[in-house]
Amino acid sequence: MADNGAGLLDQLKSCIVWSWAYFWTIWFFVMLFLVNILRLPFRYDSLTTAPGPAMFGTESSLSMFLNTLTPKFYVALTGTSSLISGLILIFEWWYFRKYGTSFIEQVSVSHLRPLLGGVDNSTPTNTNTSNGDADSNRQSVSECKVWRNPLNLFRGAEYNRYTWVTGREPLTYYDMNLSAQDHQTFFTCDSDHLRPADAIMQKAWRERNPQARISAAHEALELEDCATAYILLAEEEATTIVEAEKLFKQALKAGEGCYRRSQQLQHHGSQYEAQHRRDTNVLVYIKRRLAMCSRKLGRTREAVKMMRDLMKEFPLLSMFNIHENLLESLLELQNYADVQAVLAKYDDISLPKSATICYTAALLKARAVSDKFSPEAASRRGLSTAEMNAVEAIHRAVEFNPHVPKYLLEMKSLILPPEHILKRGDSEAIAYAFFHLQHWKRVEGALNLLHCTWEGTFRMIPYPLEKGHLFYPYPICTETADRELLPTVFHEVSVYPKKELPFFILFTAGLCSFTAMLALLTHQFPELMGVFAKAFLSTLFAPLNFIMEKVESILPSSLWHQLTRI
Repeated sequence: MADNGAGLLDQLKSCIVWSWAYFWTIWFFVMLFLVNILRLPFRYDSLTTAPGPAMFGTESSLSMFLNTLTPKFYVALTGTSSLISGLILIFEWWYFRKYGTSFIEQVSVSHLRPLLGGVDNSTPTNTNTSNGDADSNRQSVSECKVWRNPLNLFRGAEYNRYTWVTGREPLTYYDMNLSAQDHQTFFTCDSDHLRPADAIMQKAWRERNPQARISAAHEALELEDCATAYILLAEEEATTIVEAEKLFKQALKAGEGCYRRSQQLQHHGSQYEAQHRRDTNVLVYIKRRLAMCSRKLGRTREAVKMMRDLMKEFPLLSMFNIHENLLESLLELQNYADVQAVLAKYDDISLPKSATICYTAALLKARAVSDKFSPEAASRRGLSTAEMNAVEAIHRAVEFNPHVPKYLLEMKSLILPPEHILKRGDSEAIAYAFFHLQHWKRVEGALNLLHCTWEGTFRMIPYPLEKGHLFYPYPICTETADRELLPTVFHEVSVYPKKELPFFILFTAGLCSFTAMLALLTHQFPELMGVFAKAFLSTLFAPLNFIMEKVESILPSSLWHQLTRI
């Protein structure tokens, strides 16, 4: 990835700098410990002088220095190293638990990275931060509220066909039970017992057996033209979209008649008002499903017109989320200007967000730069303003629903979307990617830009997860609800990515463990460890001694004498 390559190089540079600083810190404390506490009987100047040309000019001087070191020195060296490493590790872990980032890494990015020539692209100009704060303050959304999928498939023409081919059930009992509750809420009212056909359908919606529901719908149609009976047959009995469309057209004819009659009587009492509300829900549902039939049959412009007319006729019925159907159809037509106009109306801080809203906004911004985007060029020169806006939009979308990128990048296989979704959950990610993957593929370079940048989102999200960055905190109960909505028999539910430990915590932990082990071994086997230490130091300074001998053989002795005095 673009940012990962530069980040890896910066980590290597920072690791070298911090290791060098760590070495000199250990050297200073060991010298202080030995001279002022242990009062070891060897020369102060030989200990406080760092290894270098003036100290190890010849092999004999190196041997003399190593011979002066007693086992106490090695115990003090390794023990002090382990102590300091442990203190650094404890501080790093405390800082990470409180702020979600490594202190050493933060200092490296803020202060060392500019000195080492790195380009800081990791700190975006968060123009949406204030909007995110407003989101968390204004939205009182239930953590695990389940929503009706705006693009849900037809049971008879799509879900059942999948079952016939594969032998698998794409819908869970929990999902179908929620649909039954929705149908009873939208398509029934307290006065249904006054009309025989509606009374039959009121019982039909409560039936668990699909064949019993279909039989009840036919029975209701024998009495009169019942709009809800046609709806049930179109949803569950029709085996093709063409058949479903014919039934919905018959339902529309019956539904419009009921709507006009109840509209005239709605002010005559609460009973008539409930009937009118029910007839309105039925009419909106029929028109929306007819528009979806047109979209599935390739008549996309006709579908767009039907959705626009429906939104104008019933502007207050936002519970069906018809604008998400409209966005998908406009993307199919590649009418990006109208897509932007719809987003400008619905991507508002006072309205609940969705994966469709956030990822469509990211797609439009990525479209402006994705065809010319190069990870290598971006790591060298940094991101332009347009590229930064696109990356910020992707980060915003990923923070809202972190499960979507794996489906868009085809890192995880798709299944049929459920009839209900959980905002920010795996179910919503499947529903979005199922219909919008083709739109991302159509924009050249959009998936490449997403691939290069989406994982960078998790470095910006605060830790622990009780804090949000641009949205309210990610719900903890999402995974449990998704397991009820999705068929876990053949689908592995995606969970929220866990924050990985920073590199420097792992580095410090390894360093502390290694030095503690050396201290223990040196204390238990001082003579043997002394031999190993002398051999290691001799090998370490052998190249330096070789270079110094060559320099002495080339330079005049008088000049070399003056240099050593300096």
